Amino acid sequence: MLISMLPLFAGGRADALAILLAALLLDALIGDPPFLWRRLPHPVVLIGRVIHLLDRKLNRDSRSDADRRLRGAAAALGLAAAALLLGALVTRLRLTWPWGAAVEGVLIWTLIAQKSLFQHVRAVAVGLKRGGLPLGRWEVSRIVGRDPTSLDEYGVARAAIESTAENFADAVVAPVFWYVLLGFPGLLLYKTANTMDSMIGHLDGNHRDFGMVAARLDDLLTLIPARLSGCLLAAAMVFVPSGRPFSALRVMWRDHRHHASPNSGWPEGAMAGGLGLALAGPRRYDGVLVTEKWIGDGRARAGIVDINRALFAFSVACLLNGGLVLCVLILELRP
Repeated sequence: MLISMLPLFAGGRADALAILLAALLLDALIGDPPFLWRRLPHPVVLIGRVIHLLDRKLNRDSRSDADRRLRGAAAALGLAAAALLLGALVTRLRLTWPWGAAVEGVLIWTLIAQKSLFQHVRAVAVGLKRGGLPLGRWEVSRIVGRDPTSLDEYGVARAAIESTAENFADAVVAPVFWYVLLGFPGLLLYKTANTMDSMIGHLDGNHRDFGMVAARLDDLLTLIPARLSGCLLAAAMVFVPSGRPFSALRVMWRDHRHHASPNSGWPEGAMAGGLGLALAGPRRYDGVLVTEKWIGDGRARAGIVDINRALFAFSVACLLNGGLVLCVLILELRP
């Protein structure tokens, strides 16, 4: 089979997919293991420290725009190459050391964020219900970059729902997609690119030139997973109370261009259409008003019930995502 020729299966074949499924199950049931990261630095934290160091050393105001662009490209491509190399070493460890599979499984577990995303978004709904707008704003400020003080209750709910959709693509579907395609090197490459994008991929201010390649690399690696995540969310709407799967597909296809990101509009469009909402639109970041078109033609007045419906859709979509991995595993096991 063609899939057997992919780097993921070199010497390991279906074993790697079984490890991935086990890691997805552990993450869904337990979430990020805090007992481990109280003793060891989280892999994303380590990646972030390296990015911060390179940013501080290479992205100096005294340098020209062209120089900063060149240094940023070298940093982004160098970190991408290092991620691939380190990921290959982890794969080699899995194939040669009895405990290597457990090590790789734990790393996958920590680099996929199903339950932690659910918990953070759920905290916004709980905050709005128990503490009103002030607590809702505080909870949503932990998962979005926009100015929480500019949000009313509807804006807080919309921000939580948008974060659910966007991070389903970034934190769940994309890591799984790249693991299935390229094994652990692919997963680590994606997480490195995504972390770079979140830290230096802002195409304005101090990182306009230095972070340009990092941002484009993340856009490229999320291209297929973003569209896949939108389709998974649309399919999940079949099981959501009053969900609209066909409207999810229609709005996703029609309105994905309304988002500034070339990728985020796909899952957000599916979520907006599936729940009968209008998402995105004008919002503030660091006091600056960003005027974007609305995604969806439904209600802009989202509430706690809508957050819970979005979380239900997210949970079902995670199951469907795992189901796709299982299908690939079954195909691999066929004689």
